[in-house]
Amino acid sequence: MSDLPPDLPRLRTLEHWLTLSLDRVRERISFLEQRQREQAHGAAVRPPVPDWILETGIGQRREPLYVHVGGCHMAGKRQHPIDRAQALRALSDGVEACAHCLADTALHVLD
Repeated sequence: MSDLPPDLPRLRTLEHWLTLSLDRVRERISFLEQRQREQAHGAAVRPPVPDWILETGIGQRREPLYVHVGGCHMAGKRQHPIDRAQALRALSDGVEACAHCLADTALHVLD
């Protein structure tokens, strides 16, 4: 006993439906493969996370506001990568360390 329809018209309908379904599955696979390639490319060309970040204020002067550890989720949009010496200098000049990433602790700055 077969689980398929016994007549040709219903078999043709089933075949058509299966073809459409297979096409949809293949399109989805193609879409996901393309997205995976794009993500891999993005990860490959993404610049490295800086060790330290200087967040600046708005306006013409853009005064330094906070020193962050690189990758800190609290760093605002106006951020500039800096090296360790610049981070230490900024802290000694009175720029606040981020209260979330504790850049001053990471830099081993004692009060």
